[in-house]
Amino acid sequence: MLEDCKNALERWGGVHTLIDRWLDQRRQLLVSFIELKEACDAELEAVSKAPIDTFSELLMDYISAGHFEIYPQLSEEAQAFGDDAALVIAEKLLERLEMSTEMVLEFDTDFGSTLSCEQNIARLPAWIDRLARGLTERFALEDQLIARLHAAHSPEHAKAPA
Repeated sequence: MLEDCKNALERWGGVHTLIDRWLDQRRQLLVSFIELKEACDAELEAVSKAPIDTFSELLMDYISAGHFEIYPQLSEEAQAFGDDAALVIAEKLLERLEMSTEMVLEFDTDFGSTLSCEQNIARLPAWIDRLARGLTERFALEDQLIARLHAAHSPEHAKAPA
């Protein structure tokens, strides 16, 4: 998953400051995820709330940036280019992204408070596995959004042979 993040950054990095910042948030999120997974694998009972909170905060920030900054910006760009086909694709991709957004909100509910964290700590390994699958799919969908709604309109794409 971290390697895919690096590939996406190489592919889209420098295209747009907002996307660059968002992809860096993705990288930080993945580093935190790996650290939490390793701690969970090493000794679940020893996992404190602090790494869960760090991961959860990065996760919520990343998801929020996507929904409230990136997706609208990408849609505006497609509209500016009159790319109706891209907007139809984006709507379908955004519907699929909603499922992982719901999963993230459930995770935050299960581990947001000290009490809920203590009550749900035994479920953390299952959550880690579920999040790994959900985030992998989410990142792939987001990369498709970037490709279709932003990169397709970049000056470099316009210069490329058809």
